[in-house]
Amino acid sequence: MYRFLLTPRWLAFHALVLLLIPAFFFLGRWQFGRYEERSAANSLATSNLAAAPVPLTGLDRPGASVPDKLRFRAVTATGHYDAAHELVVRRRTQNSRPGFYVLTPLVTADGSAVLVNRGWVKMGPTADTPPEVPPPSTGEVTVTGRLRPAETEDSTGITDRSGLPARQVLLINTPNIAKTMPYKLFGGYVELTGQQPAAAAAPEPVPDPDTGGGGGLNLAYSVQWWLFIAIAIGGWFTLIRREAQDRKSEGERAPRADAVPTPGR
Repeated sequence: MYRFLLTPRWLAFHALVLLLIPAFFFLGRWQFGRYEERSAANSLATSNLAAAPVPLTGLDRPGASVPDKLRFRAVTATGHYDAAHELVVRRRTQNSRPGFYVLTPLVTADGSAVLVNRGWVKMGPTADTPPEVPPPSTGEVTVTGRLRPAETEDSTGITDRSGLPARQVLLINTPNIAKTMPYKLFGGYVELTGQQPAAAAAPEPVPDPDTGGGGGLNLAYSVQWWLFIAIAIGGWFTLIRREAQDRKSEGERAPRADAVPTPGR
């Protein structure tokens, strides 16, 4: 009854199913791996955000680089702002409004500096128009903020380019920005969350980062791919069973060659 399974049409169908099963498995495994990565990153970011602030010098130093495991770690630094070398970062949207981040060097006691993202300001009539920026505090201040690694084209999806107006940048790329500064820069930058003494006026604070849902969507996709395996196998056996039943029914309806004709028929 099941010799039809060896026909060319069915052999091709078997091959297709046998290719789909491992493909679905590995696609599900890839999505599950993404879920594990994002869950781990979410847990680490949440832990860093909740940790008590520590001195910046304990986690970063001039000319170094900040690893991803320290992203959003709360840090403190003391120094004075250098308004003469302040920059604004283009193409930064906040609350669905286009604008700039305000990036001001904080010069510490040893003469090195850390870039401080003081917050967001709205864009002027055009992107090339210098935005209105509240001046930084004068005198010594102690800042508290989230430590961030230097930005790159890969980490942001923003393509850097030259030819921008003076004191404007597209990326907070500290190694590149350091080439334009009269002092050494710490490897990362600080996203301001607090300052003592408080500033009389300040840019709009950058909102707390969205640490994501821990990859829940990736987990759903992985389960979906693995369910496709069960559907493929179930469909395979269902089609085989249906074909066998159809062939059996056709065989029962077909007249036998040795059957004796009934008289008068």
